[in-house]
Amino acid sequence: MTQPPQPPPPPNEPPQGGFGAPQDPPPGGFGAPQQPPAYGYPQAPPPRGPGYGYPQAPQPGYGYPQQPPQQQPGYGYPAAPPPPTPPGGGSGGGGKKINAQMMIIIAAAVAVALIIVGGVWYASGKDDNSSGKDESKGTSGSTEGGKDGKGRDSPAFGGEGKEKAPADPKSTVAFQVPHPKVTDLTTVEGSWVTDTVYAKSGVSQVVGYDPVKGTQKWVIPLPGNVCAATKHVTQDNKTAIAFEAAKRTAAEKYQRCTEVGVIDLNAGELLWSKSTKGANGGDQKVDFKEVTIGGPTVAAGGTSGGAAWNLADGAPRWVPKIDPEDCYDMGYAGGEALATVRKCGPYENRYLVVQALDPATGAPLSSYKMSAGIEWASIVSSKPLVVAADVGDSAGDGSGISDFFSIDEKTGKLRSKITVDADRYAAQCASTEVESCQKVVVGNGRIYVPTEEHEGAGEYSRTNEIVSFDLTTGKATTDRADAGDRYTMSPLRMDGGNIIAYKSPPYDEGGQIVSIDGRALKQTVLMENPGDKAVRSAETSFSLNHAELRYANGRMYLSEILISKPTDSTQKDYLVVAFGTG
Repeated sequence: MTQPPQPPPPPNEPPQGGFGAPQDPPPGGFGAPQQPPAYGYPQAPPPRGPGYGYPQAPQPGYGYPQQPPQQQPGYGYPAAPPPPTPPGGGSGGGGKKINAQMMIIIAAAVAVALIIVGGVWYASGKDDNSSGKDESKGTSGSTEGGKDGKGRDSPAFGGEGKEKAPADPKSTVAFQVPHPKVTDLTTVEGSWVTDTVYAKSGVSQVVGYDPVKGTQKWVIPLPGNVCAATKHVTQDNKTAIAFEAAKRTAAEKYQRCTEVGVIDLNAGELLWSKSTKGANGGDQKVDFKEVTIGGPTVAAGGTSGGAAWNLADGAPRWVPKIDPEDCYDMGYAGGEALATVRKCGPYENRYLVVQALDPATGAPLSSYKMSAGIEWASIVSSKPLVVAADVGDSAGDGSGISDFFSIDEKTGKLRSKITVDADRYAAQCASTEVESCQKVVVGNGRIYVPTEEHEGAGEYSRTNEIVSFDLTTGKATTDRADAGDRYTMSPLRMDGGNIIAYKSPPYDEGGQIVSIDGRALKQTVLMENPGDKAVRSAETSFSLNHAELRYANGRMYLSEILISKPTDSTQKDYLVVAFGTG
C-alpha cells in the first residue's frame, strides 16, 4: 500500500545537537543507523508506514470495526448513545429544526462513542476457544478472577513484587557500549543483571560492567564465540552459556557450538566448561543449540540429543543415548523446574513428547504426547508447564504460536488448550528452539499476552493491550491493561504477582517500563526514557524481536544478539545502551 505523507515535525522538536546523556557519546553521534544494516543483521520488520510508532494513516486490523457494530456490545461495555433529542421532540412532527451547531455536537458525540466501543471490542471480542460465549470482556482495573472470580485470592497468585517506583521515573542514558568490530554475522547472545554487575556477551568473551557507570569490572576470555545463553540466573548469581571451541578465522569462518560452561557473575569467572560425545560413539562432539538452568542442573539440547551437568562442579548427569523410538531431546526449559521437548519416530511420522524431568537424573516425571502434525513446540514456562505450538502451521505469521497448552507437570494431563488468533495476539516463539518465547509471561495461574497493535483514539494513533487466559479453564479472563494512546506494550517478566512490561514509544517520546499490578491491573511507571531525538532513535533502533531487554533495580539495558560489519563506516552502532533513574 502507498504510504501517507509524513506530518510536519512537532513544533517543540528538540535541538539536533548533543546527546543529552550524562557522558558525551563517542565520535560519530549517538543514534540509530542511517543506512540499512547488512543482511541478517537484527532489524525491525518492514514498517507499515513511515516507521514504528510514527503517525500514519489509520489501518484497520483484522476484526477491527469500521462501522458501528450491529449487534449489542458485550455486557458491561458502553453502547453508542442515541443522538440527543432536540428541543420540541426532534426535527419532525412540528418540532424545531436542528441547526448546524446542534448537528456538529451530535456528530461529535456519536464519533466519540464509536471510538470507545470500537477500541474495547478489539481487545475483548469473542475468542475461538470461548464456545460461543464472550469470556474476554474486561477493563483496566478489573478485579475479577477466572471462572469463579476468586483467582486473584488463590495460592497461584505470585505475591508482592520487588521492583518499586523511584521518586522520579524520568531516566537518563547511563552508558553505551560500542559495537564490536566484526567481519561476518556474529552471535553475541546473553545478558544478565545482578545487584552488582551487568554482564554481556561480546566477541569470544563475556564482559562484566558496573551497572550504573558502565566501566568494566571483569572480562572472561573464551576460546570462541558464545552461541547460546540462558536467561536464568541462580540465587548466588551463576548462569550458563554454550560457546564455540575455537575462534573464527578467514579460513574457518564458522565453528561448531560444542562447549557448555557456567559463569560466576559475582567473581567474573568461568567455573567450568564441558562437552560430550554423540550417542553413536566415536570422538565427534555433540553440537548444541540452546542451554538452560533448572534447579541444580545445566542442560543443553540440539538435534543430536540433550546432555546435562551438575551446576556446582560440571559432573555429568546424562548424555545423549540411542532410543528405540528414535527420540532425542530437542532442548530444555529451566527456571523453577526442568522440562524438555522430545522429537520421536521415523522421519516420515515424527511426533513430539513434552516431559517434566527430574533435574538430578533426567528421568521423566510426566509425559504429554502432542497431536500428530505438530512439528515444533516451545516451552513458555516449566512450572506451571505451558507449551506453545503452531498447530498445522495455522498461525501463518511466523510467530510460531497458534495455541498454548497448559499441562499438569505431575500427571502429564492436558489442563487446557488456549487458541490464540495470530491476527489478534502478538506473542512469538522461535519454533525450532524450545526456550525462546518472547512477549509472553506466565504467573498468577494465567498466561499474559499482548494484542496486536491497532488503531488508537487519536489521529494516526496505534496502541494495544495486555490480556490474559486462565491456565485451568483455558478461558480469557477479564484482565486488560491498556498501553495508552500511541504506545504499544509487551510483557517482559513476572515480578511476584506483577507484570513488568515495556511500552514502545511513539515518534516523539521515549519508551517506558511499567509494573502492572496483577490484582487491580493498575500500572505504575518505573522508568520513562528521554524523548530527545538522538536518544529515542538509539532506543528504537533495537528491535524487541531481535534484541535483549533487561530491567532491574531502576536500570534498563538494551543489547544486540546478532551483529555484523556495519554498512557505513561513518555511523556509530552500539552493542548496549543502558538507562537509569535516580
